[in-house]
Amino acid sequence: MHTPASMVMGIVFAPLGLVLVFTAAITPQWREGQARLGMTGPGSILRSGVKGQGVGIRSGAVEALLLLRSDGLWESCLQVEHSELKQCWPVAGPYQRDPRVRLAQGLILTSLFLCGTGIVLACIGVRCWTDIPLRGVAATGGLLVVTAGLLSLTALGVYTHNLARLGMAFPNQGINNPRFPHLILRPACSLYFGWLGSCLQVVGGIALMFSFKRPRYPTCPSCPELTVCPACRSCPEITNKHDTEVYEVSC
Repeated sequence: MHTPASMVMGIVFAPLGLVLVFTAAITPQWREGQARLGMTGPGSILRSGVKGQGVGIRSGAVEALLLLRSDGLWESCLQVEHSELKQCWPVAGPYQRDPRVRLAQGLILTSLFLCGTGIVLACIGVRCWTDIPLRGVAATGGLLVVTAGLLSLTALGVYTHNLARLGMAFPNQGINNPRFPHLILRPACSLYFGWLGSCLQVVGGIALMFSFKRPRYPTCPSCPELTVCPACRSCPEITNKHDTEVYEVSC
């Protein structure tokens, strides 16, 4: 069977989009920021962590440290620049309880489930091992993939629009934490992975939805008003065309 180009395009773009959105969901780089922390003296120690866990850095000749903060949907990280000191922990506090973060989490999880289901249906519908694909099944899978892409785009849009205000007790004052003075947050790489993956899901799903359109079959020479299915070959002229026997006559 000659697989339509739209099906091939959809069956390639949809899994690629799923991988990118899944990568964005599990990585803690949806937003990031830098803050320079001044040291009060040569004997001061910087401790960062959660629930009593911390890393100490004795600043003998260092006057300031540059802290890198990054947040994801389920994990946050803190790292000292130009060092291997990095600590990550599950999101907690006001950021975890923020309804916009919870909305993004729910939309992303729903998107991943729908996209996976749509890809399974698309694979069943394409059926490269038979003559006629199940176009309705493949198109239904494409519809689910498009819905998944739109849900993830909605989650990314909500998060990006409120990026600097997520988890803030006082949105106009930045992060309400003295450990991160003058921290300016900006979009990070996971957001870009999510945007790209969501767009690929939408494009791949739309390509699969073209499966609803039936292809044009050739007409029967003796009855031009009738179409001929290439699988059943119901037209006698077409059926007998390939069965013509050739005889060699010798004198």
